[in-house]
Amino acid sequence: MNDMRFVETRVTTNEAKFTAKDVQVYYGDNHAIKDVSIDIEDKTVTAFIGPSGCGKSTFLRCLNRMNDTIDICRVEGDILLDGEDIYDKKVDPVQLRARVGMVFQKPNPFPKSIYDNVAYGPRIHGMARTRADLDEIVEKSLRRAALWDEAKDRLNAPGTGLSGGQQQRLCIARAVATEPEVLLMDEPCSALDPIATSQVEELIADLRTRFSVVIVTHSMQQAARVSQKTAFFHLGDLVEYGDTGHIFTNPEDPRTESYITGRIG
Repeated sequence: MNDMRFVETRVTTNEAKFTAKDVQVYYGDNHAIKDVSIDIEDKTVTAFIGPSGCGKSTFLRCLNRMNDTIDICRVEGDILLDGEDIYDKKVDPVQLRARVGMVFQKPNPFPKSIYDNVAYGPRIHGMARTRADLDEIVEKSLRRAALWDEAKDRLNAPGTGLSGGQQQRLCIARAVATEPEVLLMDEPCSALDPIATSQVEELIADLRTRFSVVIVTHSMQQAARVSQKTAFFHLGDLVEYGDTGHIFTNPEDPRTESYITGRIG
């Protein structure tokens, strides 16, 4: 663990973008998330770490109501985005997911052109009045995802024809095209080679100037490189949360220290 480099050792406190209070998640009788309370700061990369099956991805999916798609899943407690309850019956999950974008573990471009992959969200949300408006959104999104130079001459080619790392950056472009306020990333580099991983990590550092980014990762080195805040989950509990440098160098809970040093997980 000696090769870890931290993005920042001290972090100034930003306002909370998400506030979760006493969140419980059940899959049938299985109590998967237990009493999780956390403030996720704006314009900050927050990493969720912990062993497989600890609940970090389950909690991540609570933040844009992806768990709604699982019949046996039940979410209790409060999750507020800018002070508004995202589980209120008045909240449209489709509109919520425009505000809280998501990038998944494996690149999943639509079976459409590169252009249409990025244009899909802006089209369904009525963000472009003209083709010129849409062209501008597509270019801006591809630039934000550091993919424009590689894709600008092949916008009509299938997104599935790109390399794995390019496909993941296309999925990031698709996610940011709706101008989300938060970007959720569930193990976005686990299917990528080291070079593509490095490109995505550089991209995450750039994206946090515009968005709040929450990333689930199995790689503690990655969490140390890209995040300012880290939350350690274990057996459905949020064990410890704080500045990334503090979590990795001076954890307060012995379970965190055991995970960081490789004794559990």
